[in-house]
Amino acid sequence: MQVRALRGAILCRENTKEEITEKAAELLREMIKRNEIRPEDIMDIIFTATEDLTAEFPAAAARHIGLTHVPLLCARELSIEDSTPMCLRVLMHFYTRKHPHEMRHPYLEGARQLRTDLPE
Repeated sequence: MQVRALRGAILCRENTKEEITEKAAELLREMIKRNEIRPEDIMDIIFTATEDLTAEFPAAAARHIGLTHVPLLCARELSIEDSTPMCLRVLMHFYTRKHPHEMRHPYLEGARQLRTDLPE
């Protein structure tokens, strides 16, 4: 088994605890599903949020969906002029037998524009 990194992003419609938790959970579930990741193989998850998302820690979604043993970290996304607002991003490290070209990085709910070069 190799350690691989998986990226993903999703946009929120509003800055509420419910929306941030719901969207972060949706993104995590999709990352796990698309890449056939077993929860016990996840090493860690890093979340970033744009400065307009302040109502909740995105990592709360991981606990909400049962990832209680995984080390989590939240950080602020860089505030770059003309960058995508209301955006949650995730970087997940995990063990897998898959090759890098087999990874499916989900960019959901309008975040697809961030990585149009990746397969869906």
